[in-house]
Amino acid sequence: MKHILCYFFLSITCTSFLASAQNYEIAQVSVSPYEKSFTRAGKVAFKRTANLSFKSSGYLDELSADEGDFFSSKQRLASLNTEELKALKNTRYIALLQAKKDRKRIQQLLAKKLTTEQALELAQTKVETQREAYQIAYYNLEKAEIYAPFNGVVLARHAELAEFQTPGKPILTVAAIDNNLVVKVSLTSREVVFVKQGQEVKVRLPNLGQVDGVISKVPVISNTAGQLYLIEVLLKSMSAGGGVVAGQLAQVEIDVASDKLVYKVPLSALIEIDELGNAILLTKVSDERFIHQSFTVLNMDNQFLYLNANSQNDTLDVVTTGWQQLKVSE
Repeated sequence: MKHILCYFFLSITCTSFLASAQNYEIAQVSVSPYEKSFTRAGKVAFKRTANLSFKSSGYLDELSADEGDFFSSKQRLASLNTEELKALKNTRYIALLQAKKDRKRIQQLLAKKLTTEQALELAQTKVETQREAYQIAYYNLEKAEIYAPFNGVVLARHAELAEFQTPGKPILTVAAIDNNLVVKVSLTSREVVFVKQGQEVKVRLPNLGQVDGVISKVPVISNTAGQLYLIEVLLKSMSAGGGVVAGQLAQVEIDVASDKLVYKVPLSALIEIDELGNAILLTKVSDERFIHQSFTVLNMDNQFLYLNANSQNDTLDVVTTGWQQLKVSE
């Protein structure tokens, strides 16, 4: 009886040892085109803004829009006191009329050979000079008023009534409300190579849920301190004021597909990343033989590694768990 118990104990011990030695899992990974999606957070912003200013100088006489106000295309937003500009225009007009009269008089004198061709040329030059001066005065009077170039909204106001304004000084900062809202999203260098201008994406907004977007800008150089690439996603058919606010957070989901071939390997199979940035895995090459292999990392997420592959016919037997216990073949 004592011998039987010893044999039974030894049998259990041996069985447990074998099970421990075989306590690993292998995943067979085939080559496939690189396809994945990732979600990034960004902020809603206006793609384009404009500073409206006067061409002429003068005192601000009217300002009909303030910060946050919406306006319609061709609506008058601001104007200067135009008394001085009107007087200057009238003066230039009178000078033009006088120059024309002088030219006509000299033409009559030349017909009677009482003057010279040179005098007529000088009179003609004076007419052209006075015409240009009148046109400039007329243009400056027109530009003493600011009309909205599009349907938009006022983002900032930079002037007060009765203040003296100089040419080019911003009065209002405005933005168009149609086809002008974007979500700005930062991507890494590994991610940005898979997006392109015109690509359709999904955008989730706090108040509206999921809406359609299209990538409208992809930079070719990094434009943030962290070497990230700031892309822009245009919110198609969305207008400011329709439940969308510039500055609010949004989630952008981007589906990625390319001609690159990859191994989609569970992240648990990763042993280490070497000094060259390659992933080191333990692969099974025969029944009892395991080797370390190095692969170029195309991308990774919270679940998978995407490793460069060269052929659609190759498969990998990758140890996903228990690789610490296995003996590696030289």
